[in-house]
Amino acid sequence: MAKPRIGLVCSGGGARGAYEAGVIRYLREELPPDSRRHVRFDVLCGTSVGAMTASFLASTMHTPEVQGRALASLWTNLSLEKVYKLEGESFWSVSRKIWKATRSSERPEGWRLYDLFHPEPLERMVHTAIDWPRIAANLAKGHLDAVSVTATRIRDGKTIIFVQRRASGLPTWTRDPYQQPVEVVLGPEHALASGAIPLLFRSARIGDEYYCDGFVRQNTPLSPALRLGADRVLILSLRHKPHSAVDPPALTAMPTTPQVIGKVLNALMIDRTDHDLDRLRRINQLLITGRQSFGEEFAARMAETVRHMRGQPYRIVRDLVVRPSRDLAEVARPFLEARAGAEDPEDPLPARLLQRFASSNLFTQAELGSYLLFDAPYARALVALGMEDAHARRDQLIEFFDPSSSDLPPSRP
Repeated sequence: MAKPRIGLVCSGGGARGAYEAGVIRYLREELPPDSRRHVRFDVLCGTSVGAMTASFLASTMHTPEVQGRALASLWTNLSLEKVYKLEGESFWSVSRKIWKATRSSERPEGWRLYDLFHPEPLERMVHTAIDWPRIAANLAKGHLDAVSVTATRIRDGKTIIFVQRRASGLPTWTRDPYQQPVEVVLGPEHALASGAIPLLFRSARIGDEYYCDGFVRQNTPLSPALRLGADRVLILSLRHKPHSAVDPPALTAMPTTPQVIGKVLNALMIDRTDHDLDRLRRINQLLITGRQSFGEEFAARMAETVRHMRGQPYRIVRDLVVRPSRDLAEVARPFLEARAGAEDPEDPLPARLLQRFASSNLFTQAELGSYLLFDAPYARALVALGMEDAHARRDQLIEFFDPSSSDLPPSRP
């Protein structure tokens, strides 16, 4: 019996991505040894910070035993001082930038956060922490079959899926005019394009085009995983889904800009996860019910019909989702509050500016701050939470990776 092709889908979420490192570390280090040897990923797909996770895993697939610890170490060695660079700024240069940003005659969309707080250190990390040529070597040696990174092309708003495969060429893709796969040799520019959060991080240039974060249209890259042949998909979501809906307290004043930005980011990075999963599960149920009612011939006829419509037949795909058991905005809150009270008047100007930035309304709105807080204490908390939540799904993970287990998805309430 052929082994199922397993896909890993990594979602977007800025600094929240440390949670994904925790899940990967659990899979590589905490599952029983007999189960751990079955943990493999044939297809890796990522958007935004998930693109960096997927690219890192693709470059280290030849040494799976160190992946979890190495990925977690990247996150827990970050700090605001490393990510938002202020070195070289003087009081006058900072004052001039702030004045320019706040002048009423200036177009507000013409200024970006990175005009003042430069994210070059994060960009350098993407260049140096991932062994980009190793991706091609791992593909050639069969350590994985394909990896994709999703970005949004600013010129026309199209979702561009950058794909590197073991085999040459691209499989048949969707006819959606707003999606376009492109075969490439992945490099840091593709991951940076996918992770360029609009307004906050600079857009990335690839060739003659500019790109921003892939979450604008495709935060959870489930579709590329299916197009690239995954039979089972493990989805790392960065959305907390409460067991019962609780209405938040009513606003007593006009919402602030950081509140609105945080909510917009949250909505863009959340909604497609559950939408894509719901669609996948509905198709699974259709195929299972049709097979039970009309026999195997139903699946064959359905496959032939759909192949003409979309280029690939429908097939039953098993999924497993690992998601935060706590709201990551609330996880961030105490770390944001601690940062807000840490300013020392004896610190040099860049350090004091950064502390003011961390304690400003922009950061202390926990929703937005949870995306921007690239800081070791918060990252350690997210890594630990990812490991805890993966442990809570231990039995399901063992079964999911077991090649002898059924490919039929488990029944759901």
